[in-house]
Amino acid sequence: MKALVKKHAAPGLWMDDVPVPKISDDEILVKTHKTSICGTDVHIYKWDAWAQKTIPTPMVVGHEFMGEIAEVGRNVKHLKIGDRICGEGHLTCGQCPNCRKGKKHLCMKTVGVGVHRHGCFAEYFHLPAENAFLLPKSVPDDIGAIFDPYGNAVHTALSFNLTGEDVLITGAGPIGIMAGAIARQAGARRVVITDINDYRLDLAKKMGIQHCVNVGKSALKKKMQALELEHGFTVGLEMSGSVHGLSTLLEETQHGGHIALLGILPPGVSIDWDLVIFKMLTIKGIYGREIFSTWYQMVHLIEGGLDLAPLITHRFPVDDFEKGFEVMLSGKAGKVILDWGSV
Repeated sequence: MKALVKKHAAPGLWMDDVPVPKISDDEILVKTHKTSICGTDVHIYKWDAWAQKTIPTPMVVGHEFMGEIAEVGRNVKHLKIGDRICGEGHLTCGQCPNCRKGKKHLCMKTVGVGVHRHGCFAEYFHLPAENAFLLPKSVPDDIGAIFDPYGNAVHTALSFNLTGEDVLITGAGPIGIMAGAIARQAGARRVVITDINDYRLDLAKKMGIQHCVNVGKSALKKKMQALELEHGFTVGLEMSGSVHGLSTLLEETQHGGHIALLGILPPGVSIDWDLVIFKMLTIKGIYGREIFSTWYQMVHLIEGGLDLAPLITHRFPVDDFEKGFEVMLSGKAGKVILDWGSV
């Protein structure tokens, strides 16, 4: 079968022929229909320092997908061939204290699909049956393919009560934009998102986020004054992985505020701990999704009217995957879908 492989320890990806996986008794074989390119995939493509220390080669990459079940293992009773699914890309051990307490998102031995083991950028791939999530008819294929990053946004945004709150989001990448749309639907009073990329800020506006600030061109303070945010924001969501983004949140979140961190910051970052302590801020780190409570929230938000369609800006047949990575690297893209239907 065809697959996108990190074949060599060097920049790029390679379309290669690899064996169709054999499944165990507790696994399913997924026929891939749509996949989405993630920022993690871009790191792997570029072969940056993180990728070099993390990614084994050769390996099939990718972890954002939707498809249908092509085969089920002997022990799998709740799924059947033909079921339309996406899935949780974090494989948990089931044995650590957190897994045994029902908190799989806090598993101490998590393995990432397409990061630590073969991923979904292939005609077929295998997945533990417990990681499959059945897609209802209310979720179109393209939206199902971005459920993984959408779940990151839901997990981050809904870590705190947003009803009537003033929310600052630093970083208008796809997950930051989704978090802004979720905050609006959850009843936030005001949502402000910052970035230095006008394309992505324009995309945020298309997603219904009214207050978008290019902090490379305009002062956030000016927007805060116009919105009469005299005391600052009550909730902050850091999505950029930028030291400046984190510093801005610490400075502009009011006393007793709550901050969730999803963006991965550089090693050794120093922050002003006086702001954290004397303002009595609550900071929460976010990784992935809560398994599987976040997934049901994701469906319910869509069925309640959340429209993610404007966020999908490019679609390519998988044979044109290089074009998909080019637009991702350009910074002028939202979510990019690769269609495996033509393979």
